[in-house]
Amino acid sequence: MTTDPAVHTGRTALGPFPPAAPRNPDAPHVTAAMIDVDAGQVQGPLARIWESFGYDEFNWTYMPTGKRLLQTFADFSGAGYFVRPHYMYCSGSGFGIPHWSSGNVYHEDADGNPYYDFTLLDQAYDAIVGAGHHLLVELGFTPRDLLPPEAAELTVVPSPTAYTNYEAGAWAYPPNDYAKWAGLISATVRHSIERYGEAEVKTWLWELWNEPDIFYWRGTLDQYNELYTVTVQAIRDVLPEAKVGGPAVTSGGLNFLRGFLDYTSSRDEPLDFISYHTKGCHFPTRDYKPFAEPAAEQLSPSSTKMLYDVREFNRLIGSYEAYADLPVIVDECDAAVPAHFGRYDNRNYSFQNTEYYPVFQAKLMKKILDLNDTEPAKVAYATSWSFYFEAERYFEGTRSFLTAGGIEKPFLNAYRMLSLLGPDRLRATSNAAWHVGELDETDGSSMPEEVDALASRSNDGTVAVLLWRHIDDQYQTSDDLTPVTVIVRNLPAGSYRLRHLRIDADHSNSFTTWQSLGSPQDPTPEQLTKITSHQRLDECEPDRHLTADGDVTLDVTLPLPSASLLILEPAR
Repeated sequence: MTTDPAVHTGRTALGPFPPAAPRNPDAPHVTAAMIDVDAGQVQGPLARIWESFGYDEFNWTYMPTGKRLLQTFADFSGAGYFVRPHYMYCSGSGFGIPHWSSGNVYHEDADGNPYYDFTLLDQAYDAIVGAGHHLLVELGFTPRDLLPPEAAELTVVPSPTAYTNYEAGAWAYPPNDYAKWAGLISATVRHSIERYGEAEVKTWLWELWNEPDIFYWRGTLDQYNELYTVTVQAIRDVLPEAKVGGPAVTSGGLNFLRGFLDYTSSRDEPLDFISYHTKGCHFPTRDYKPFAEPAAEQLSPSSTKMLYDVREFNRLIGSYEAYADLPVIVDECDAAVPAHFGRYDNRNYSFQNTEYYPVFQAKLMKKILDLNDTEPAKVAYATSWSFYFEAERYFEGTRSFLTAGGIEKPFLNAYRMLSLLGPDRLRATSNAAWHVGELDETDGSSMPEEVDALASRSNDGTVAVLLWRHIDDQYQTSDDLTPVTVIVRNLPAGSYRLRHLRIDADHSNSFTTWQSLGSPQDPTPEQLTKITSHQRLDECEPDRHLTADGDVTLDVTLPLPSASLLILEPAR
């Protein structure tokens, strides 16, 4: 076996994008827009690429709040999401903290014989499967009893707040015995089938490791490739129909992905899906400033950077004839990194509390679908690396669906809106939209202000139009509402009920409600009632009935940022 000790130094930033998007206070606003939807022109199935999320804190899966959040997703979606937690094989106490957790599965006796304890894994998987979801099993990382000798070289400065060598990253070294690793994999698959049934486990996706192009893997590309072969064989020996893949590289890992695909294609290794990650920005590290002070520099995510990443990765995948039709999973697809940083770390993370973020996410999902229409390789799932954090302050600003007290943040309402779209995608155009073809001429700028839409049709004839006004610059504001004319053509004649749901500063927004009450960190029961009354989707206007005879024109005004969901439901 050959090794490449420089594998982690060959990472490549894609495109001319900065780490975070700077301000452009002079950027023009969209002053009017027209959206044209053809209810008679189905473009094909609406791929539900958003139905996946993941998180670092494996042990919070089965905490009461985690179980309730899993059930919330199941309740509003009516379908199972793919759920991807980190650290399932790490040794530890089972006490989760931000960015660390442990499944504590693998152990060896005094003679070096392996044995397994699936107690914590069972609790997590029971919660996920019990809520109707499926596992995207991230097989990682190295248990303490499988550390190689070189792991001892990783040192930490002793202090009351420092992890041991193992928690600090020794878990990232390749296992010292690939045969024992294979035994652990086989035992996990076998145990899962016994507990959840073969039919359920056949739906799961089995992925080796996480971000092996950076510090999550302290080995080489060759070592990773060899471990992939061992892992897949161990899985398939127990469940021949299991879906296997990887390598879940970062957006700088294009060369690592190429090396992996060269390896698998040349050896005809099993590969059922290909995964990678993209992030919209990485702000400077913690500011250590008074909390009332603004960020040292006002920065924002860049959705264009993320879309550029997706396009370049998918073009690489599409260049392999054998892989062009494989599902692509962007199993960390997020506006900013890391997940556990919030507004007290750097004020630029404040957008993760506000209406900006759900609209950003809806916009991003639509643009990825547009890329699917133009590129040979297509995204099957775009995973939000978001869950919740124990022991937070109210509206900490971390990348999460809940804040303290289990209050649902505006971000969750993006997923509620998306869940209400039907199974068929309709043709929809906007004269004020940014188009993915503009990536051909990108200068690294983030996405300007736009008004765009995603439309669908259900089997019962319901037409849903999700439209938004958004700009990547989170600090760009406007006192003016943008008038939008929505024309829905070729509706079957009849009566329709129109529902209008809205996310903005005044609707579907627990955060602004909390602010209006003085931002209490110990809210009273009465205050909590007011806050939670706006944590779910709000109506922008009362339902009304209208009659269609082919075409319907709807007039909407959009603040910046905002999203509206217009649902035209045939009257019964």
